[in-house]
Amino acid sequence: MSATAKQASAPLREVLVIDDHPLFCEALSMTLRNGMTAQHVTVSNTLQNALETLKSGVVPDVVLLDLNLPDVDGLDGLVRLKMAVPQTPVIVVSSMSENEMVMSVMREGAAGFIPKDSPKETITEAFRVIQAGGSYTPPDYIAPDDDDGIDDNDAAARLATLTPQQACILRLICEGKLNKQIAYDLSIAETTVKAHMTAILRKLGVHSRTQAVLVAQKAKFDTILNSGIVN
Repeated sequence: MSATAKQASAPLREVLVIDDHPLFCEALSMTLRNGMTAQHVTVSNTLQNALETLKSGVVPDVVLLDLNLPDVDGLDGLVRLKMAVPQTPVIVVSSMSENEMVMSVMREGAAGFIPKDSPKETITEAFRVIQAGGSYTPPDYIAPDDDDGIDDNDAAARLATLTPQQACILRLICEGKLNKQIAYDLSIAETTVKAHMTAILRKLGVHSRTQAVLVAQKAKFDTILNSGIVN
């Protein structure tokens, strides 16, 4: 259910848009400047370009992210972006607006979800809601009744079953690296990485890399590694 802003939002200084559709980016930039009085809008057509922009010192008030980018797989782009700017609201703007997709995006930590075919009034309202401290979802979104069912202790116990190699691979996944990059870093075959990934998912009781990252984040994986709990 969408939250409702109680007061007018402050003007935006910097907005980062990550999308590879030029016409949509142009229309969205105009809406942000005219409807939200954004002072500056930076556009990146890949996630990698966006991450480099952030490393250069750009500090956005909010980030708008398309899920369908050339260099990301599913929700991994959102996870990598949230790790890069954990305190910055990330709004997903996507044509994939099925209820399950919206639910997954919100569980990954997005501040909101805006369908790509939304009118500019919806975009303006979403920004006002999020700037007021709420989260925005489409009016027809049906929120789940329960959470993922994994508490902190359970997540830590699952992570403790990983072998040192599996733990190392999971750490690299949490850093946003793809299988090919992990294989290069560890000097192993990509097929070996995939085999380890299958085992990691089974041990953690999840079905995707994104869910594995969420389990790691919930259990404060770095703390577990440093304590030597992982086998």
